[in-house]
Amino acid sequence: MMTSSVGMVNASASGTWKLGDLEVNRLGFGSMRLAQNGPAFGRGDSSERGRAVAVLRRAVELGVNHIDTAAFYFSPLRSANELINSALAPYTDDLVITTKVGPGRDPSGEWLWADPEQLRGQVEENLRQLGRDHLDVVNLRIARSHTSRSVADHFGALADLRDAGLIRHLGISNTSPEQLAEAQDIAPVVCVQNMYGIDSPPEHHAFLRACGDQGIAFVPYWAIAGAGRETGASHTDDEKLLTVARAHDATPAQVRLAWTLHQGPHVLAIPGTGNPDHLAENVAAGALRFSDAELALLTS
Repeated sequence: MMTSSVGMVNASASGTWKLGDLEVNRLGFGSMRLAQNGPAFGRGDSSERGRAVAVLRRAVELGVNHIDTAAFYFSPLRSANELINSALAPYTDDLVITTKVGPGRDPSGEWLWADPEQLRGQVEENLRQLGRDHLDVVNLRIARSHTSRSVADHFGALADLRDAGLIRHLGISNTSPEQLAEAQDIAPVVCVQNMYGIDSPPEHHAFLRACGDQGIAFVPYWAIAGAGRETGASHTDDEKLLTVARAHDATPAQVRLAWTLHQGPHVLAIPGTGNPDHLAENVAAGALRFSDAELALLTS
């Protein structure tokens, strides 16, 4: 399953895209699972620190230069941002760290959502944890129950922080086409980060294409987990996907990742793992190339 030479594949094989003026390899890394063991986000034991640091350093060695994180990715003993800082600072000039604000968690782990005037504090928390004087990209994360609400006040607050030099570029996450249009009227949006994968409904595919038409990066999350969301993959792979996987000596997870990258040059991937073997497999997925017939089979 692509494991004999998997470590030789570099993330640059996935191609590149620019988030504003920041060029990244399209195969990146998501840090959500770094701080804890187990698939259920926010409900697992703290991760082994040395292993998490080693995974981050190995990701960069494999050419990953786009890392997705958030201050609310933490367990009782670990913080994803602090692990990134410990593993990778001083940061190389080509490393792009994308974070997100909106949600927050109190010390007990309970969730809360920031008002517009609280976003500056969340931005400053990310700056402090990462050890940076500005953030490359900040996504406004929308609550699942708020995808039909106005984002003007929240996005406007982030645009002010961008003008103040604390943020370089802005994005929006878990959003709708209407909210994206509203945000674009306030400040440029360089990326949309939404749930997306091979099993997504037609309206999600249409939104991905619309982002491409506007030159906006589309960054799927849960491309492997699908409906399993934070708890991890819960699906049974169908025979069409398994057929393509066998043809490429790949895993079904690699096919799912590679399929998302085939949806357009503006599509980026941010699979996350605390397992160094899975990391290498995820990076190797960026080198998979499917024929038109295989793509048609996967989407039929």
